[in-house]
Amino acid sequence: MSDPIDRDGLAPRYWERKPLAKMSQREWEALCDGCGKCCLNKLEDEDSGTVALTRIACRLLDDSTCRCAHYENRHQFVPDCIVLKPDNLDTHAYWMPATCAYRLLWEGKPLYDWHPLISGTAQSVHDAGVSVQGWTLSEFDVPEDDWEEHVIEEPV
Repeated sequence: MSDPIDRDGLAPRYWERKPLAKMSQREWEALCDGCGKCCLNKLEDEDSGTVALTRIACRLLDDSTCRCAHYENRHQFVPDCIVLKPDNLDTHAYWMPATCAYRLLWEGKPLYDWHPLISGTAQSVHDAGVSVQGWTLSEFDVPEDDWEEHVIEEPV
């Protein structure tokens, strides 16, 4: 599988030396590991603030590639889709997947060895069993009242 994210020519291990807020748009985008977990619908406990992932995916997620089918114009279809940026990471990191590079770096943690920036291949996230490849359900097929039945333990 070819990598739709342009990672060529980036400085080696730049994320270890450069703060998130100082990254170029290309460096920022390259942090995405392509797991697709951020596109899963989540349930948040109002009392505890705990966020649970479900296997119910956004209508735009292609779970064979773990990519948004309409990334560039996704807001036309899903107006409340979050555009994660350095200046809004503080308010969104808590619901990001535990393995997400944005969250890991925000928490001061290292990237996993299967991350494409380290492994050199976009396939490594799938080979490690960390992506949602092939096991999501469409939000069109499951009523929202039934999402709790599809809460998952996050693969790490």
